[in-house]
Amino acid sequence: MDITTQNTEDTPPPPPQPSEAEQKRNARGATRPGDRIFLGLSRGSGIFLLVIMAAIAVFLTYRAALAISKDHGNFLTTFEWNTNIQPPSFGIAVLAYGTIISSIIAMVIAVPIAVAIALFLTHYAPRRLRGPIAYVIDLLAAVPSIVYGLWGALILVPHLTGLFSWLNDYFGWTGVLSWDEGPPRSMLTVGILLAIMILPIITNVSREVFRQVPQMHEEAALALGATRWEVIRMAVLPFGRSGVISASMLGLGRALGETMAVATVLSPDFLIHASLLNGGGGTFAQNIASKFSEADQFGRDALIASGLVLFVITLLVNGAARLIIARRAEYSGANA
Repeated sequence: MDITTQNTEDTPPPPPQPSEAEQKRNARGATRPGDRIFLGLSRGSGIFLLVIMAAIAVFLTYRAALAISKDHGNFLTTFEWNTNIQPPSFGIAVLAYGTIISSIIAMVIAVPIAVAIALFLTHYAPRRLRGPIAYVIDLLAAVPSIVYGLWGALILVPHLTGLFSWLNDYFGWTGVLSWDEGPPRSMLTVGILLAIMILPIITNVSREVFRQVPQMHEEAALALGATRWEVIRMAVLPFGRSGVISASMLGLGRALGETMAVATVLSPDFLIHASLLNGGGGTFAQNIASKFSEADQFGRDALIASGLVLFVITLLVNGAARLIIARRAEYSGANA
């Protein structure tokens, strides 16, 4: 028998080619009924979320347009909030300034401390201390906002007098840290309280990110003679940078929308003060919470208009965070 013919006869036939419908299903990644059901539920959940966001945006825009069309002042630059007079005059200049400034203060204070705590728990703390410290941080994240507000009003505010006096003595010449010796219910007080509130969120997320650093990266740096700090600087921080940014944005989102704690410790007015130590100012969430119950229909529409601005600011912050994380994608844990 010819060898070529024998080899041909022993060769198994090629597997049957899938039909065109099966090829389309394979291309979509759903070949079984369970996969198709899960794909449909996942896709539907994503679409449903977009529908909810669009509905919120439409509702806020419609109610805001009703109020802004009757506003006698400039909605973006007016330094007052009088919706009960005729003609009404209100604006968000003070609210936008207070919201942004207090959130920036909170982030400047909270982010370095949170990252330092996360590094301590993952690379320095003895194993006996890691559990209790992590438990306390988790407990702080579960404390209600009103409890933080009461603590801030009864404990934090009275004990800030010494700090404000010291800042005024040594840095009052800047104008930003001058103090008129009034009650310390100012933007700096709000920023400190917000920093304490967002600290557990940033710490917990950063800690989990640092725990995912590949052990080989750290061992390689140690093998090259790096110190523990150099290992953190060259291996841990680059790997967890996008995670820390994500954690910071989560904390910033809470700081932007915090209501009861800010309303409890702040003495609001509709003036922009050059000093961060003098009482006064306001935020979007605090203004909505304090005025919503006593406002009429038009006043509520005006408050909804300010809520629309806060909604837009939050979307812009999240979008900026996504862009930053995308540029740092090479450092993310998914690509390590």
